[in-house]
Amino acid sequence: MPHYLPEPPYTHGQLTQRIGLILVNLGTPDAPDAPALKRYLAQFLGDPRVVEIPRPVWWLLLHGIILNTRPRQSAKKYATIWMPEGSPLRIYTERQARGLEARLADHYPDNPPVVRVAMRYGQPSISQAVSELKQAGCDRLLLLPLYPQYAASTTGSSQAALFDALNLWRTAPGVRTVRHYHDDPGYIAALKERIEAFWAEHGRPQVLVMSFHGVPKYTLDKGDPYHCECLKTGRLLAEALNLQGSDYRISFQSLFGRTEWVKPYTAPLVEQLAREGVRHVQVVCPGFPADCLETLEEIGMEVKATFLTHGGETYHYIPALNDDPAWLDALSAIARNNLGGWLPQMPPSAQEQESTQRRAAERGATN
Repeated sequence: MPHYLPEPPYTHGQLTQRIGLILVNLGTPDAPDAPALKRYLAQFLGDPRVVEIPRPVWWLLLHGIILNTRPRQSAKKYATIWMPEGSPLRIYTERQARGLEARLADHYPDNPPVVRVAMRYGQPSISQAVSELKQAGCDRLLLLPLYPQYAASTTGSSQAALFDALNLWRTAPGVRTVRHYHDDPGYIAALKERIEAFWAEHGRPQVLVMSFHGVPKYTLDKGDPYHCECLKTGRLLAEALNLQGSDYRISFQSLFGRTEWVKPYTAPLVEQLAREGVRHVQVVCPGFPADCLETLEEIGMEVKATFLTHGGETYHYIPALNDDPAWLDALSAIARNNLGGWLPQMPPSAQEQESTQRRAAERGATN
């Protein structure tokens, strides 16, 4: 028999129709040290949606080699970008959640949605977010991933984790999930505004590189839409910025393992640009709404060194959207568009609560 988690306390007449929103990001270690990285990487790389290698083979590689070497290497990188308050990705995601909750409260003042942050890997978990929203009386949940482009390894994995979490409860809330928003006009406009503001301060580059997180090429061959959605985001952003074909490139970063990934790869592309005589390059990462290791260290430091070492002169990383007001406005609009028909209910009046409690008591209820 299933063993469900205990339901939150309930009183007849209380507000039971609330919307909860889970703002989910990929995840982050708890600290920039090897033990924390080992825990984080074990969960991340142990997800079969992230690494699609037969489990017995991958288990031996992961636990026999990778988790004995990579945590120390990754910890050193995390230490270079760690903020006084903690992980940049978690800090920016929490700021986004606060900004989103405030904007939703403006739209639904009588019964504002409750927003919680969750990490697919690490803390706070999706299961924890579900529990907190249940305790807050939410009977409907919207999963809003901070992955603009859908991939089975990101959005798909977060959706699976959400339903695993719901399976622990006897009374599961109604659920909706945002699949993608790679071509959302507000998202594109926020990116455009971010880049043009950066240009106003630092000048325009000879080439703007739009770098997205990479995925193995076999995922594209098997039907994953991620690669195509990245290309569409890049095209729409280029059009919004009035860029010509020679003004920008689209590339993919954060390679892992020996299998072929979707191309072109960011670091070799930037090296090639430098060798061809391009002196000023800027890199933006449209698929990362919050800055993290992959943007601040990989793009901001490693790729920069590659460009300058091979003849480039001026290199900038354009920061992620983070808690930019234009992005938070767009994020709020995306949430509201996916809440259509799920308008928050008005809280019951004192008279309605008393009437409900009386009728329940007449039928034997004690609460």
